[in-house]
Amino acid sequence: MLGKLLKYDLKWVYKVVIVFYILALFFSIVGRALSCIENSVVFSAVTQFTYGIAIAMMANSLINCFMRLWARFVKNLYKDESYLTHTLPVEKKTIFASKIIASLISVFTTAVIIIVCLFICYYSKENIQALKYVLELTASTYDTTVIKLLLLIAVVFFLEVIFMILIGYVGIIFGHRANRHKLLKTIIIGFVLYMLTQIITLSLVFIFGLFNSNVMNLLNTTDIVNIEAIKLIMTAGIGIYIVYILFYYWLGKKAFGKGVNIE
Repeated sequence: MLGKLLKYDLKWVYKVVIVFYILALFFSIVGRALSCIENSVVFSAVTQFTYGIAIAMMANSLINCFMRLWARFVKNLYKDESYLTHTLPVEKKTIFASKIIASLISVFTTAVIIIVCLFICYYSKENIQALKYVLELTASTYDTTVIKLLLLIAVVFFLEVIFMILIGYVGIIFGHRANRHKLLKTIIIGFVLYMLTQIITLSLVFIFGLFNSNVMNLLNTTDIVNIEAIKLIMTAGIGIYIVYILFYYWLGKKAFGKGVNIE
């Protein structure tokens, strides 16, 4: 049953997001083709304009991915489709798990499309060499390898994205328990939870800094700080966000399991 739920969740999300995928790929390819026409001021201007549209479509694909995931959650569990959803012979935790897995898959797909489009738009030996130089310099600064650096960036990106999506889901669950102004309360609860989490994170860093002067320097100086302190904070940050994600997943599943107020 999880597979069937996941299929319909992804189908609903991709129905709109795939349009932005196609547009991003189309304008990336067109821009790349136009860039091959040299010694033309007109084509150069059109190329840059086309690249601008492609980047806008990439950004819209990510934004709409978020919005469709949240809209699917509301529509499927609280509005038009809710009566059918809640009469299915499936546990609520399975329904909630489907939403989370759909979020992971759709965000990953969107990230891949964005990377492919950027590659189409800007690939050249010079750009690859420049990117390689920056990555090697950054990796050397942090005493790591390029592969580990790229993996770290990918992990941080996905943790932050899933964290934000979960915040949205939890906000929706608690916001829709109200009898009035459900959307407004959803937004307020989500915002408050996000800000509260950031305050807790900064507080943890500050407390840790009381026992480690290098970490404290990250908060109260603009001078060059110890690289080991930065690496320590980044590693601890990943651990903290994993805890946040597990907590909000547990909170959302528990709150959702107690029942919903169908509109």
